[in-house]
Amino acid sequence: MPLVAAAVCPQPPLIVPELAGAAAPELDDLRAACDAALARLLAAEPEQILLVGGGPETTRFGAADYGSLRGYGLKQYVRLWQTNCSGVELLPLSLTIGAWLVGRTGTELPRLARAVAEGATPAECAELGAALVDESGRRTGVLVLGDGSACRGTKAPGYDDPRAEAYDEGVARALADADAEALLGLDPVSSAELKVAGRAPWQVLAGAVRAAGGDWRGDLGYHQAPYGVAYFVANWDRV
Repeated sequence: MPLVAAAVCPQPPLIVPELAGAAAPELDDLRAACDAALARLLAAEPEQILLVGGGPETTRFGAADYGSLRGYGLKQYVRLWQTNCSGVELLPLSLTIGAWLVGRTGTELPRLARAVAEGATPAECAELGAALVDESGRRTGVLVLGDGSACRGTKAPGYDDPRAEAYDEGVARALADADAEALLGLDPVSSAELKVAGRAPWQVLAGAVRAAGGDWRGDLGYHQAPYGVAYFVANWDRV
């Protein structure tokens, strides 16, 4: 797949306004940053969009598969792309939020989706990324979904961990610099201890960019930790 550009976004369910309710305005700036990142991804003129996010296992999904927000109290289904009777409610949260974000753009481009096992090793993630590069001859824009640490403060889902801020700062630098090797160097054990949901998907991106070759530039559009969870929005573009 000729990789033409990539965008990185987080996967919080509360990014969906109908789910956030009265708290929806608190993430307006995050939604705006994600919308801008996807607009930039589409400006690279891909022929298709590949969504990559974490899940229970490494697998691929069909164009008509969909996810659901029922588990978060909202009876809303989110389709990956096509609407027909062959789809199944399979998408993990990461890809459900990704499909929702892409749907906001109004694009009619084909969508593909791959989940990477949350416990996949860096080598396995890099191998998957390289395989994706070889999989298709169409110009592809990649949307990578994942959160940083969930241990930023005593009210965070994972409580407070003094390692969390330094970890997230390292991820922010890597995304800003399009540093694939830094992402591949993220440790799976400490990432899991800090409840990082993005480690494996980011490493798939790093493997894909490394396999695609060429020079890349990064742009970090958002880096904050509302609710004690680190969220990043970034773009990687070919130079």
